[in-house]
Amino acid sequence: MLPPIPVLSDYGISPEYGFLPAELPLERLPDPYYNKWEAIVANLQGLILTKRLRGVIDRLPVLSTAGLEHDSEWRRAYSLLSFMAHGYIWGGDSPAERLPASISIPYLHICAYLEVLPVATYAAVCLWNFKPLFADEPIDNLENLATLNTFTGSIDESWFYLISVAIEARGGRTIPLMLAAIEAARINDAATVAMCLRAFAEAIDDLGTILQRMHESCDPTVFYNRIRPFLAGSKNMEEAGLSNGVIYEDGTGKEQYKQYSGGSNAQSSIIQFFDIILGIEHRPTGEKKDATSESEREGTAPPPKHNFLLEMRKYMPGPHRRFLEDLTRVANIREYVETHRSNSELTIAYDACLAMLRELRSKHINIVSRYIVLKSRESRSHSRSKSPVVERRKNIATASRQKKDDQKQGTGGTALIPFLKQARDETGEPAIDHWARRVMNKDTSKRGKEDFFLGKQLDHLPDGEVDFGGLAGSWALDENAGGLCHY
Repeated sequence: MLPPIPVLSDYGISPEYGFLPAELPLERLPDPYYNKWEAIVANLQGLILTKRLRGVIDRLPVLSTAGLEHDSEWRRAYSLLSFMAHGYIWGGDSPAERLPASISIPYLHICAYLEVLPVATYAAVCLWNFKPLFADEPIDNLENLATLNTFTGSIDESWFYLISVAIEARGGRTIPLMLAAIEAARINDAATVAMCLRAFAEAIDDLGTILQRMHESCDPTVFYNRIRPFLAGSKNMEEAGLSNGVIYEDGTGKEQYKQYSGGSNAQSSIIQFFDIILGIEHRPTGEKKDATSESEREGTAPPPKHNFLLEMRKYMPGPHRRFLEDLTRVANIREYVETHRSNSELTIAYDACLAMLRELRSKHINIVSRYIVLKSRESRSHSRSKSPVVERRKNIATASRQKKDDQKQGTGGTALIPFLKQARDETGEPAIDHWARRVMNKDTSKRGKEDFFLGKQLDHLPDGEVDFGGLAGSWALDENAGGLCHY
């Protein structure tokens, strides 16, 4: 007997806006008991700027969570404490290794209730951190969105979050659409499956248009140096000053260091939904496709692997995580198209979805390159042109300047250009049509023996870099760098 197709209401998922809450996020907790939390976050930028945030939080009493009633109040409290926690950790001249009980005790309780981790996740800064400007207009329109909380108070930070909110809202409509496709495949209704796939491809293409608007109001320099440091977690952050992680004080005196990844767009359930629906397998970074095992399970959904994307599911709200797990058990689109490969209408629609998703990932790589790789190289070039000085402030941005490109990490705590490129290339692997598969998986590079220096006379330069004049400026040969909050 086939497992039942998930019912969205069982997971708190909106048929209109997907993983965004069905109820709009609260702009303020209704109980005045929590006014102290609200006051701190309302003045977060000033407290960070004047270096007074830690002192205020250190004097803050431990507030009970008993006054939180509806889920929307728990989500608001989680977002508030996430901003306070990251402001506390990263808002000084050096990162704080301990979160005081005034934050950590209610924070841990709230996280247990919401089934999330005690860190500024994608849910904290995006899913549960927006409001519409006009109540009678849709929330998938960037011109109708505003953020509730930010670290810097900048337009750039708000825009960075809101791009993701708009993508979530616009992409949410594809969830009931593709569940209908699963049902249609079960009853062998090829026409409906093809119709759903065509609509799905158009929707993914639309998301790429939204993503490309990032540059309109988010400046790469502001993002790299001012916003990105506050989104960092406590995992793999030794170079940024957190050698062991963070201690969450709970009053027992027996606390141990905890390490968590920071907010990352890999924690977006909608993107992983796309992969599961289309039967796309993502392997650990650097691992090649196993042709033998692929042929043995031709047309079936790939088994999950313990890689970065699965790790990021732990940072999603519990109901969303369970939805993806249950969806994996019923996803049948790739198998259905594979067994009906003679139906050109069906295969073209399926391959179009893969092509659109692959293109979406290519657009994201371009953004990562502009906002992280290039800014990192500019910072390194600038730092080498100046006399050696001791940097007062230590965070993920300053640490990135000290690392080679292939060691750079994102706020999620992983080197991302190799990860993103592999994820993009894997998107085209399930293509049904041989021509479509060849085009999407085509390696356009013409490689020789990679003897770049053959016939050239170059002076030695540090860090394996070669200077080129003109508009290109100075760039590194090794492009395996990255670190944007990523898909």
